[in-house]
Amino acid sequence: MHADLSRLTFRPELHYSAVLAQQGRVQLDADANEQTAIDLGRARALTADLIGQHGGPRGATGFAITFVGGRRDIDDLTIGGGRYYVDGIQLDADRPAPGTAVPDEDAPGDAGTDDADGGAGGAAAADATWTYWDQPDAHRDPEVPGDRLPTQFPFVVYLKVWERSVTAAEDPALREVALGSAMPDTAARVKVVWQVLPLTLSEIGLLGTEPSPDEVRGAFRAWADRQEAPGGRAALRGERPERADEDPCLVGPDARYRGPENQLYRVEVHDGGTAKDATFKWSRENGSVLFPVDGLDGTWVELASLGGDDKLDLNVGDRVEFVDSAYASRLEPLPLLRVEEIDLPGRRVRLSGEPGTQRGGVGRRPELHPYLRRWDHRDGHRRPSSGAGRGTAAAARPRSGAVPIEEGRWLPLEDGVEVYFAKGGTYRTGDFWVAAARTATGSVEWPLDAARRPLLQAPAGIALHHAPLALIRGEGGSVDLRLAFGPLAGAIPAASEAELAAERQARDEEAAAESGAPNPRSQTSTAAEAEAEEETGEWTGEWTGEGAGKVAGKAADEVADDGASASGSASTSPSASTGGAPGAGRRAPGRGGRRHG
Repeated sequence: MHADLSRLTFRPELHYSAVLAQQGRVQLDADANEQTAIDLGRARALTADLIGQHGGPRGATGFAITFVGGRRDIDDLTIGGGRYYVDGIQLDADRPAPGTAVPDEDAPGDAGTDDADGGAGGAAAADATWTYWDQPDAHRDPEVPGDRLPTQFPFVVYLKVWERSVTAAEDPALREVALGSAMPDTAARVKVVWQVLPLTLSEIGLLGTEPSPDEVRGAFRAWADRQEAPGGRAALRGERPERADEDPCLVGPDARYRGPENQLYRVEVHDGGTAKDATFKWSRENGSVLFPVDGLDGTWVELASLGGDDKLDLNVGDRVEFVDSAYASRLEPLPLLRVEEIDLPGRRVRLSGEPGTQRGGVGRRPELHPYLRRWDHRDGHRRPSSGAGRGTAAAARPRSGAVPIEEGRWLPLEDGVEVYFAKGGTYRTGDFWVAAARTATGSVEWPLDAARRPLLQAPAGIALHHAPLALIRGEGGSVDLRLAFGPLAGAIPAASEAELAAERQARDEEAAAESGAPNPRSQTSTAAEAEAEEETGEWTGEWTGEGAGKVAGKAADEVADDGASASGSASTSPSASTGGAPGAGRRAPGRGGRRHG
């Protein structure tokens, strides 16, 4: 990420789960950024574990692809709204509604408020879906033949997903204007970039014209794995140069890193390919030195500012990259330009080439927020000592403004900092490595083996992700290659509720038996039965005391009603007084008339 960072400390192999802030300590950007990386990594890993490599929620699955043949115009695709997940990364394809503007005071009363039919300012005036040509991050150009859809059917449409950084130079709304224009911007942002792109069958190794969906998915996965696999490895180190003529009051005589300031060095691939074609560029500020562009006039570029100090300014001979939102999203490099002349009062610089005349017209559209990004390699000579540059460039002469990659040897950058590219690498535009250089130790922070030799590392980014969307067969329709998943939660069936209740009762009884205490449910049931027996006087077992008397009285009344004679004295006999129950006259513990337990 091109941001003004002190260093990057997130190491997934260490399995840290949280960053703990301690009282009375300095708060660093690296700690906060590591916590963000931990949280994001955990959330995306869980999402990918549950969903798989890609998929969308059933009923709201995004990125439905429809082919629109152009009988007169060029072919197009529509991209349906919704959500989709690729390797745990959430993508939103919904097109934001434009909203409704407040009408002018002198406009008719209903002007600007007719939303129903898409009138002036109405939200319905805008389509709710994206198309291949206006999708937000791909920036395809109909005038460029390579950007058009294939003319031979069938072909595959797929998603390419990655992330890039955005600062206030590209999104001015990120800047807190209350801090004043002289203050730097605060936090940067990370943006998820998704692009819907075409791919011919031959590019994924399919030769037939009627492949099955499973064959397409399998061939595409093999192709995507090759695209996502890191192809180049590199290492950085600090090595004391043979001629160390820096001021010994500023730099220790034995320091391998000879710079006077702490830096975060970034080495980034510019032109991809094998070593014979690949180039790189580097920055001591992680590529974060930017100059927003206010206007273009031939080779002259008017800037919003020329920098706040000597460390972050521009000098004649500096290499700059002309960037806007479209260029940053396409990952297709253009030649770097050199600063030839500087007009300080006019905040203008003259470049070695005219911006905007190359592919895509970079910098010609103000709504894409063009800016210059400074890189710190030079054309073989030192920058002035008062400027930000202090070292020599790599030995090879720049090609298209970038430094050719030479594998198998250490290439000097500046102040003892060197980079090494392993042999046999294949490089992608945007691949980068970062290393912090510290004056306190006079060294470059980089992983080492037991013998303190630098370890070759895969790029720290950019991480690419891919997913197939559709197989386009032209006017014959298309085959949907997306995957969908349903919700995990559902209603509990009634039978399950009864089973759960029975399980709870069994657990309670088992716990009561183990503790030796009476079952609370059994005691309650016994009390309820005794209450019912007292109220109804029905025979349910052995009775004592008052209960027996109630039964005897009831029996005597029934005998009298039947016209019995003096033999009714049986109602007062010992057997009647006890209801004929054995053990009459005993009183049960507790309440009178209760069933004898």
